[in-house]
Amino acid sequence: MSDELFTLAAATTGAPGAAPFGRLSVALVTPFLDDGGLDLEGTAALAEKLVADGADGIVVSGTTGESPTTSDAEKDHILRAVLEAVGSRARVVAGVGTNDTRHTSELAQAAQKAGAHGLLLVTPYYSRPPQEALYQHFTAVASATDLPVMLYDIPVRTGVAIETATLIRLAEHDRIVAVKDAKGDVFASSEVMARTGLAYYCGDDALNLALLTHGAVGLVSVVAHVAAAEYAQLIRALDSGDLPRALELHRRLIPAVRGIMTRTQGAIMAKAAVQLRGVIRNRTVRSPLIPATDEQVALLRADLAEAGLA
Repeated sequence: MSDELFTLAAATTGAPGAAPFGRLSVALVTPFLDDGGLDLEGTAALAEKLVADGADGIVVSGTTGESPTTSDAEKDHILRAVLEAVGSRARVVAGVGTNDTRHTSELAQAAQKAGAHGLLLVTPYYSRPPQEALYQHFTAVASATDLPVMLYDIPVRTGVAIETATLIRLAEHDRIVAVKDAKGDVFASSEVMARTGLAYYCGDDALNLALLTHGAVGLVSVVAHVAAAEYAQLIRALDSGDLPRALELHRRLIPAVRGIMTRTQGAIMAKAAVQLRGVIRNRTVRSPLIPATDEQVALLRADLAEAGLA
């Protein structure tokens, strides 16, 4: 990671355009051993590889990291392994969101104790809280530690969106500084960016270019498991005003986005993709997920080849 990128990553969000969690973060898969146990050596090696390829942020224990099936103790081990591996060179953000405010606050405090640089808080899932309840949940957890917070707005998974008015209220909290946006509503996201100092990160690889051109400061990407260098180039192209180059990279990566994000659940295919590259030993996932089939891997291999990522 360049000194310039690290300086920007370390900035606070006092001014529009600052990137508190880096420019290119990867929503990290959690490598497992053949028996389903944590592969902490593989986790550290994967984080090292991604930072070497151009990522300046790593998000652990998000949905892509199979957080619903890892214990609190395992989450702590994963976070500490990544911090030890790359914490001096990248922003390491801990996913701590659950649909229990008290449990989420406890996870947030444990992440701070472990040394996390920030927190990712997903909208409480399944419960479908009303907007006032969302506001109270997020502010309670943000007040439980001294860490900066990235809200994760992904209604397709959680069943409820964080509405524009709620995001504007939440932006008033000193520690709520960013949004990982997977709402799929670029206009709504643009309005929040226009009316607050929240740093927006695209959390939907299909919309990376679109949201960046509307003012997002960076990405929290799954496809970057195999395209970190390319997405770092895309961000640099936009920074320099070279939209044609950014568009060229975006179009080149469409097959990779298709292969990882549309054929089945993203964590399944992201893990298969990094196994294809020889970075992790297997594509084991924990139930209720199932590993990618040989047929799915064959299609993925062709998709990556089409994207120039073979």
